[in-house]
Amino acid sequence: MATGRPTKYKPEYAAQAEKLCRLGATDAQLADFFQVSISTINLWKVEHATFSESVKLPKEEADAKVEQSLYKRAMGYEHDEVDIRVIDGKVVETPIRKFYPPDTAAMIFWLKNRKKVEWRDRIEQSVTHSFESLTDEEIDARIQELKNEPPAEA
Repeated sequence: MATGRPTKYKPEYAAQAEKLCRLGATDAQLADFFQVSISTINLWKVEHATFSESVKLPKEEADAKVEQSLYKRAMGYEHDEVDIRVIDGKVVETPIRKFYPPDTAAMIFWLKNRKKVEWRDRIEQSVTHSFESLTDEEIDARIQELKNEPPAEA
C-alpha cells in the first residue's frame, strides 16, 4: 500500500486559523501563514472538521460586518463621539454627534452586487434573425452586399 507525505496539519492550527479569519484572512493568506499551498488548506477543511468550522464561521462573521459597514456607508449614518482638545493646558472633552452622509459609490457597489439585473453596466443583446430560413443564394447575395459596403468608421 502506497502512502503519501505525512500531513503538516496540527490540531492547534484550527485556533490559529480562527484568529486569522476573524481578522479577515483569506485562504491564500492562511496558506502563506502555515507555509502550505491553497490546495492544502482546502484539503485540511475537508479532512479536519474542526479546522473547517474554525475557518468558516469567522469568515461569515467578518463578511457580515463588512456588509453592515457598506450598508451604513451607502445609507449614511451618525454616531456619538468625544472631541478631545487641550485648551489652556487643560484636557477638554466635548461630546459631539458625527454625521456621515450617504455615499454614492457605496450605493452603486451595493446595487450592482445585490440587484445585478437592474444595475449592471453591460447591456445584453440577442440576435433574433435566423439564417436557417435563407437560401444559399440569399446568403451569397448578403455576403456580397457586405463586401461592397464601405468600412465603418470608428
